[in-house]
Amino acid sequence: MADTDPDELERRIARTRAELAQTVDAIADRVSPKRVAQRGVEEVKSRAEHFVSSVGDIVGVTPRPVRFGDNPDDLWEDEQPSLGPALIAVGAVLVIGAALVLWKRRRRG
Repeated sequence: MADTDPDELERRIARTRAELAQTVDAIADRVSPKRVAQRGVEEVKSRAEHFVSSVGDIVGVTPRPVRFGDNPDDLWEDEQPSLGPALIAVGAVLVIGAALVLWKRRRRG
């Protein structure tokens, strides 16, 4: 007889409506263009931070956050990084790439 009690049915309906409203709000929040763009920006920032950290590891420099209004002369407090190893690596990659291209062209001809 509890299933046919009007007060119990009204409570169930009210609870179901509240749950449905929460679900609809969560879906609307998830697909809203503002939230989608915000998640995209956060992902790009995360990837950029990872890339900067990786480059810093290669060059041997630990990146420090730069804020708007920082004096550019004070960005390298200890010592400016040596770009020599990075430039040598880039040059080596270019030379190897050019050698591979020339080797493939000679093989074809």
